[in-house]
Amino acid sequence: MVTLAANLSLMFSEVPFLDRFAAAAKAGFRAVEFMFPYAHPAGDVARVAQAAGVEVVLFNTPSGDWDGGERGIAARPDREAECREGIATALAYASALNCPRLHLMAGKTADIDAAAARTCLIGNARHAADLAAAQGIDILLEPINTRVDIPGYFYDSTAAAMDVIAEIDRPNVRLQYDAYHMQIMEGDLARTIERLLPAIGHIQIADNPGRNEPGTGEIAYHWLLPHIDALGYAGAIGCEYRPKEETTAGLGWAERYL
Repeated sequence: MVTLAANLSLMFSEVPFLDRFAAAAKAGFRAVEFMFPYAHPAGDVARVAQAAGVEVVLFNTPSGDWDGGERGIAARPDREAECREGIATALAYASALNCPRLHLMAGKTADIDAAAARTCLIGNARHAADLAAAQGIDILLEPINTRVDIPGYFYDSTAAAMDVIAEIDRPNVRLQYDAYHMQIMEGDLARTIERLLPAIGHIQIADNPGRNEPGTGEIAYHWLLPHIDALGYAGAIGCEYRPKEETTAGLGWAERYL
């Protein structure tokens, strides 16, 4: 059975962040994800999630100056200490929220030596994985498209991400597969997901072009989501899209799953 997780960083933006948990539950979601919870005390986020009766399935570790254009620091050698401080913070939040997954963003690395960036990312991911293992938490790495959203991001293909994951060599480091990003960069979504399913720790969706809700672009989610379910994927599927209008007005595509 397909379980959808509302991404509260992009969806239900009509209300303040802490009110989005209840809004998602009212719309029928049983799970949520978001980019960053750190503007609010962990206890407050846990309280509203529990009150809404939704499971928090994923969020990101601190990823640098987001408003200033940074998109992760885990592959930047000059930010290693900051990255590891952020990992500790994220694990504390994950414990409070009973969240089983954290996304460690590599960052934009076009301006630094590729080998140094890779070595730094591997070291930071091993550090995060070893700490997270004690809490039963997976560390996820996500290839992101460099054509539209994040030019210069460290990896933009599943092959590149899987190569790094293999070298990290930790059982709780897994692939975060975003169908929107990978439709842009490599396509062949159904076969790729089937091939990589044992390594996938989380799936996210949005349509392309536009990164809006399913049904607004070229990806056949009416077929792909049941296919993913039939493959045996048991996790939640994160709806990391920007609603074209008011969030609930665009949920017709999801009615069969909510």
